Amino acid sequence: MLDNTHDAARRSWVSSANAHDDFPIQNLPLGIFSRADGARRAGVAIGDFILDLTRLAEAGLIDAEAADAVVATGDGTLNGLFALGNAPRRSLRQQLFALLEESSRDRARVEPLLHAAKDCKLHMPAVIGDYTDFYAGIHHALNVGRLFRPENPLLPNYKYVPIGYHGRTSSIDISGKGIVRPNGQRKRPDEIDPTFGPCRNLDYELELGFWIGTGNDLGKPINIAQAADHIAGISLLNDWSARDVQAWEYQPLGPFLAKNFATTISPWVVTAEALAPFRAAQLARPDGDPAPLPYLYDSKDQAAGAFDILMEAFLVPSGAEQGDAHRLSCGSSISMYWTPGQLVAHHTSGGCNLQPGDLLGSGTLSGETPDSRGSLLEITNGGRVPFQLASGQSRVFLEDGDTVIYRGHCRRDGFASIGFGECRGTVLPAP
Repeated sequence: MLDNTHDAARRSWVSSANAHDDFPIQNLPLGIFSRADGARRAGVAIGDFILDLTRLAEAGLIDAEAADAVVATGDGTLNGLFALGNAPRRSLRQQLFALLEESSRDRARVEPLLHAAKDCKLHMPAVIGDYTDFYAGIHHALNVGRLFRPENPLLPNYKYVPIGYHGRTSSIDISGKGIVRPNGQRKRPDEIDPTFGPCRNLDYELELGFWIGTGNDLGKPINIAQAADHIAGISLLNDWSARDVQAWEYQPLGPFLAKNFATTISPWVVTAEALAPFRAAQLARPDGDPAPLPYLYDSKDQAAGAFDILMEAFLVPSGAEQGDAHRLSCGSSISMYWTPGQLVAHHTSGGCNLQPGDLLGSGTLSGETPDSRGSLLEITNGGRVPFQLASGQSRVFLEDGDTVIYRGHCRRDGFASIGFGECRGTVLPAP
């Protein structure tokens, strides 16, 4: 649903927001921040600042559904706001836009409620009750499948079922936190017995995280036609992976310790409303692929249920300056074989109840070309071919001290570009 808040010509009196790489007035992502007093409050990123929503509501500058949305964040999380659904979130966006745009008459009252982002601490946007990671990146699935099954890279169910597994919520944290290299069982092909020790093949996975807004009752599936309405917004997500541990443990029940030691998300939730101009048609299925089963098919979802988000991964090698980031990959989220709505519909199809603040991972999003591969497993051909950094160093998998940075942007002619902020993590030695 496009409206005046998507008008690329509109500008803000917050000068740093105009042409900001991530947070122009057309974005207004939601998050949780604190200042020196430590109190966690809801905020909105605008340029280089954070607007304090709690103080905005207390000052009487927003009303009706928008005020209800802010009151729902009183516990220092976005869960309550997510639970209210789309209408209060849309009302909040409209009123914030009016307060922050260049022609606003309320600048003098709003400006004192802005805080420099560099002086604030960001927190988890929501308490995540459950986390599910999918495997919806078709090119990643093909690339990984070819490493292990060259003649048959995709298993027969892949094009019928949105594959996923239930992950661990306690180890999900926001950008900037250190990632402790996990210990685990690992066994090389030339080793007779497994050993226990630090992961030798630590990897990243370039993903999106979909935040659930309104949920569903246990036993009552969400229809595909309404599934997209249950997604409140999107963050960037790094599904760190211990590949050697994974190779030894994953059969027959799938990922376990190889995945549960860390997941990193970007702290800002770019709302479904901000992303409206960047919706796209679902990835065209090649001739011969089966059509989605009826419970996964909706014509509107196929026509505009995907998102076109340019995603980049960078590596700052151990000991290098932050300006020495080496771009690992660049691709689009269009590479998802299933739409986010299909992920929601399938997840609930057996009666599973999703709750506000639940998080769904997209799975690694790789493109068709070598420069768009979203993991080191793919880039290095399973660890067989090191890649060279601009510094002259090489990597097969991540080393201690390496920093992985994700950035994501939405760009489309006629609309202002918006971004997600950084998703960053630095590898720390195993204990």
